[in-house]
Amino acid sequence: MKGKGRTWSTLMLLLMIAVVAAGCGGKAGTDNANAGKGEGTKAVSKNNKDIVIAINANFITLDPHNTSDTHSITGARTMYEGLMGFDENMNVVPILAASHKISDDGLVYTFTLKENVKFHDGTDFNAEAVKINLDRIRDEKNNLKLRKSFAKVTNVAAPDAKTVVITLSEPYNAFLNKMAMALMVSPKALKEQGDNIGKNPVGTGPFKFKEWVQGDRLVVVKNADYRQKDLPKVESITFKPVPENGSRIAMLKTGEADFIYPMPTEQVSEVEGQKDIVVDKIDSTIVRYVTLNTMKKPFDDVKVRQAINYAINKDAYIKVVKSGLGAKLDSTMSSKTQYYSKQTGYDYDVAKAKKLLAEAGYPDGFSAEIWGENDSETMKGMQFIQQQLALVGIKLDVKSMEGGTLSQQINSAKTPQEAKIQMWYVSWSPSSGDADGATRGLFSSEMFPPAGANTAYYKNANVDKWIADANKATDPKQAGSIYADIQKQIWQDAPWAFMGVDQVISGKRAYLNGVKVFPDGSISVRDAEVKQ
Repeated sequence: MKGKGRTWSTLMLLLMIAVVAAGCGGKAGTDNANAGKGEGTKAVSKNNKDIVIAINANFITLDPHNTSDTHSITGARTMYEGLMGFDENMNVVPILAASHKISDDGLVYTFTLKENVKFHDGTDFNAEAVKINLDRIRDEKNNLKLRKSFAKVTNVAAPDAKTVVITLSEPYNAFLNKMAMALMVSPKALKEQGDNIGKNPVGTGPFKFKEWVQGDRLVVVKNADYRQKDLPKVESITFKPVPENGSRIAMLKTGEADFIYPMPTEQVSEVEGQKDIVVDKIDSTIVRYVTLNTMKKPFDDVKVRQAINYAINKDAYIKVVKSGLGAKLDSTMSSKTQYYSKQTGYDYDVAKAKKLLAEAGYPDGFSAEIWGENDSETMKGMQFIQQQLALVGIKLDVKSMEGGTLSQQINSAKTPQEAKIQMWYVSWSPSSGDADGATRGLFSSEMFPPAGANTAYYKNANVDKWIADANKATDPKQAGSIYADIQKQIWQDAPWAFMGVDQVISGKRAYLNGVKVFPDGSISVRDAEVKQ
């Protein structure tokens, strides 16, 4: 037993060295101090109020009704607001609604709106504007990503300028969370811009749109007419997509960026304790996983999918890829998500993985592609998975892509048969803050791309039924029991390689207050302030 232990330790040491070297190579050299600089970006001092936030990937769209990635949601929330929203603990709170009430049968939601609110173009925010937005979301012809969340809405009425009455076909216990995702767009802008609204946002939020140069920057500026007179406290915010970890941390060190997210995990210990830089860490609802296309060989065999889970050492993954800052994923959702139920199994076992592959007819393994975005940490994760699966004969071709390109590759397939995706290393967080947001979009058979994010093309009749039942449940105990069954079944079916749960780690200059990352990975800038 000791001999085997020494062999394993040596193997893991070599593997960890190889992966870390691969993840930190390339551009992470002496030239990084200038990397990421672009037109319109400048280093910020304590004496001005224009801040720069460096993030690890591009925005996909600024249409708030058609977003599914967290960065796009961040961008939209700087300019748009909903009737409801979220606080920093992902609790649902009123924003444009002054109050709301729900009928005893759970079918009728009545919202009373705040008065004297205007969109950035001067248009009045009122009940008719809400109706226009919800009708747009619900219109099947528009095929917007938010539509499925409002499928139970049968009627939206605006009996007067400050009252909205929404009727559902059946109870939906996550509906307030979904309303918090339905950000309000100026009806005038919708009429004038049409499908181009995603590039020309007009909302009611504390910041107004200035420019979006895809791949380089998104700039928003202070809404001087914002209803809360003490906000915003900064003049502008520039978001810079900087995929390379070394470049992002260099921007923070030099002051070219005032805030970066995510903070590269391998750099945390280096900058912690520096007087000019503050590192914030919170537990998150962000899960990391690899989708396995259950409708394509060899992933259509549950034994292959289970073998992949046994073949990846999740403890080593957290140590190597996440620098120990995270936890193993032990269900379909984070322990910080509503109705989480812990699962057991898939501990690292190469022999078991090989046995399952042989039983599935792949004793020598097989070849496949794994897709992912082109930021440093995603590349590092895919290289780790590639090396782990090579030990059981699975040869992976790592294909990294810019976020917009990857989204197009996935969502261009209109049917499962057209889908080219095999494996996708990705993360997901329920930005709606509820168990439905962590489940339905990922595992319901109604949510195959482009309608949703079920990129495993997973279909289980029981799971489909249970998801519907859970949404109708008005008793939290009943809902929790159903979600426990859902998590157990999906865990057994293994449409994912279950990897890890992130800690949300951000870095900022010490003079910046009020910018924070929520547990879902979205960045709140509403209270941003530069201390003089």
